[in-house]
Amino acid sequence: MAEPKKLTRRMLDELKPIKGRAVFIWDGELRGFGLKAEGAGTKSFVLQYRNAERQKRRTVLGRYGVMTLEQARDQARIMLGEIAKGEDPADKKRSQRNGLSVGALCDWYLTEAEAGRLLGRKGRPIKASTLYMDRSRIETHIRPLLGRRMVAALTLPDIERMQLDIAEGKTAKPRGDGRGRATVGGKGAAARSVTTLHSIFAHGKRHGLIESNPASGVRKFPDQKRTRRLSRAEISALGEALRELELVEHPIGLAIVRLLAVSGLRLNEAQGLQRKWVSDEGYINFADTKTDAQIRVIGSPALKIIRAQPVLEGSPYIFPSDGGQSHFIAADGVLGRICKRLGFEDVTAHTLRHTFGSIAGELGYSELTIAAMLGHAAGSVTGRYVHIDEAVKSAVERVSATISALLQGGSEKRIDNNIFSIGASPLLVGGIVGRNGTVTIRSSAG
Repeated sequence: MAEPKKLTRRMLDELKPIKGRAVFIWDGELRGFGLKAEGAGTKSFVLQYRNAERQKRRTVLGRYGVMTLEQARDQARIMLGEIAKGEDPADKKRSQRNGLSVGALCDWYLTEAEAGRLLGRKGRPIKASTLYMDRSRIETHIRPLLGRRMVAALTLPDIERMQLDIAEGKTAKPRGDGRGRATVGGKGAAARSVTTLHSIFAHGKRHGLIESNPASGVRKFPDQKRTRRLSRAEISALGEALRELELVEHPIGLAIVRLLAVSGLRLNEAQGLQRKWVSDEGYINFADTKTDAQIRVIGSPALKIIRAQPVLEGSPYIFPSDGGQSHFIAADGVLGRICKRLGFEDVTAHTLRHTFGSIAGELGYSELTIAAMLGHAAGSVTGRYVHIDEAVKSAVERVSATISALLQGGSEKRIDNNIFSIGASPLLVGGIVGRNGTVTIRSSAG
């Protein structure tokens, strides 16, 4: 019979899982040390031993890929030394799990996610924007209500009570300078906080820090989608306020607000725009968005705003921060002060995006076209290709020009010398967009 061999990376990589049961491979040098391959394909280092009472135990050392073979072998040697002294690593680990607080687990999650060691949607590291919102919900809602509670002692009613407390405003606090509003909670914030907590528990369970997810099966408040949009009169009022505040507000913040209105971009997409992403043909080639890498069409009014921004030497950003080290991040505050001045309620950067889509709907465009204009995730092959369709380009131009005209306070806006390709024949298109969105077109074959 062949001698058992010392485990190597090649042996670990070649171990194939078997659906429906776990497969083990053991080290020929270090007794009880091995690798476990789950039916789903997950591989973890394990140590099998007998404790002082001669009970057979097995404990997980760590996930293969996160922990190296050398690190796992060293950890196994340490544990075998503890076992020789009469200790039981499995009992110790169970005790640590039972003594973990919600606050401590949240701290672990933030540390691991920031280091890129936790995977989110589509098996990719959690995005910085997602982590930013998670941190906000942790510090604003989760930690004040459940931070000191032990995870092992939590029940579903505890999670649902947290949700109700957030909805009722028990974690409300002033937002501070900028928007001049308060964090008041509400059902939407409550449901999203429960989602965040459920995700943190799931990561903790997956990494062996807790035995179960206390939030599994929780009943959340239904997601209440925002329906606020600006009317045409409100768009015109916004444009007038933008002009009146040019000597008062930050010029970059005002430019971003204008861009949001005429493009339908998300706030973080607009603020973080880099010059190398923008094409003179009216495309933005995003390396990463909420729905992954994407080519987005923008109209000539949006492109004009972008090209009008002065270049800061050494900065890749169209809207650089005052120090030039990063991009501008205060456009939401600028918009908030404008809306407060105008008496607009419940208006955010997302409201401008929703307004862009609503104007497109008024002009008769289909849901599929509007989804492509806004960069929503495509659910079909057809949907993925429509993002660069010529019809989408012309639709974006028409909506952008309509909103731009309203911002400028006029009833119509000229579209001069815009090139569109319909079939194989390019057209030089010009005309007038009226306040009601109707277009008078003049064109000549190119």
